[in-house]
Amino acid sequence: MSIDNALASMAVKDLKRAVTWYQALFGRPADSTPMPEVAEWKFPRGGWLQIYALPEQAGGCSCTLAVSDIEEIAAHVQQLGIENPQVNSSAQVKTLMIVDPDGNHIAFAEALDPTMAR
Repeated sequence: MSIDNALASMAVKDLKRAVTWYQALFGRPADSTPMPEVAEWKFPRGGWLQIYALPEQAGGCSCTLAVSDIEEIAAHVQQLGIENPQVNSSAQVKTLMIVDPDGNHIAFAEALDPTMAR
């Protein structure tokens, strides 16, 4: 089996409200809206994050986004007023965990170990 890329997806209650929140988080509009109930952001080194309207599953999703500067992310999250970010560090990785308005968990991870996914 050959997998070419990965797509993370998050169920949300209200797509319009969620798009506004994720646009602020990412600092840009969605790259694609392939269906009326879906918005997607593409990342420079590959991968996509997709949010979609499915209220009954909202809040039960999580994803990890690889970043190169966790301190920059922490400052941006603070500027947005996102409450209770959780910061963790190990010899291999620094992480910052936040929760979107629907309760989905988003981890930002800065790999310190060059053998880890980036």
